[in-house]
Amino acid sequence: MQNGPVTLSVQVQGEGPTIVLLHGWPDTSAVWDLVAPALVANGYRVAVPDLRGCGRSSKPAGTPNYAMHLLVSDLHAIVVALGADKVSLVGHDWGANLAWVATAYEPTMVERLVAVSVGHPTAFRSAGLEQQIKSWYTLLFFHEGLGEAFLRKNDYEAMRTWLGHPRVESVIEELERDGQMSSHLQWYRANIPPEAFVARAPVLPPIQVPTLGVWSSGDAALGERQMTESAAYCADGFTFARLEGVGHWIPLEAADELVEQIVTFVPRA
Repeated sequence: MQNGPVTLSVQVQGEGPTIVLLHGWPDTSAVWDLVAPALVANGYRVAVPDLRGCGRSSKPAGTPNYAMHLLVSDLHAIVVALGADKVSLVGHDWGANLAWVATAYEPTMVERLVAVSVGHPTAFRSAGLEQQIKSWYTLLFFHEGLGEAFLRKNDYEAMRTWLGHPRVESVIEELERDGQMSSHLQWYRANIPPEAFVARAPVLPPIQVPTLGVWSSGDAALGERQMTESAAYCADGFTFARLEGVGHWIPLEAADELVEQIVTFVPRA
């Protein structure tokens, strides 16, 4: 699919109401490979893109090309190309952030929103010192070259220990393909500058669709408060699901539980 000069690789399967699955860092569409087939089996049409800078999609040079309004534009182009009046968005990590912003500014294209791990941008930025400490790495990632060096240091020690990704070896291999170690980090550089740690939280239009927030108790990077306080910004209702003993990588660590939450929340007719 095309959005101006940017080509977006999107896998589409199944028939029924359309769900778009949005991945985060350091993933590609592959993070959904346990979730997507299960949703198709439950009667949905499922679209799974590699987002800008990731996987098989275009990787434009320069931090300004990853500003949030351009990422929302990519998502809009995907929805238009799918030919659906409305879609339900399911986003994890950065994909959740994108889903929140897209729903706030383009509510007519969204039926339901499922935010996995990451809460509403205002709630995230208002969640206090504990969340800021958990987000320390975003300061490192902002600096071009430094973030990449940190992730590669000592044979990818940080990725193999701190990150805790269930598929870390395949993730490292993917990041070292086509310059993705840097293009992925452009999402951070374009949208979380260091001054975000002291600036006022962003103000977005209210979320006008029913919203489900899924958070896991074993998430080392994201506190519960930034998800539960998202309710204040959801004008059409907010449902909170807490997964016990699961880490950050919910689509891989608790795929069955996540599918159950989505199927219960997103109508099939």
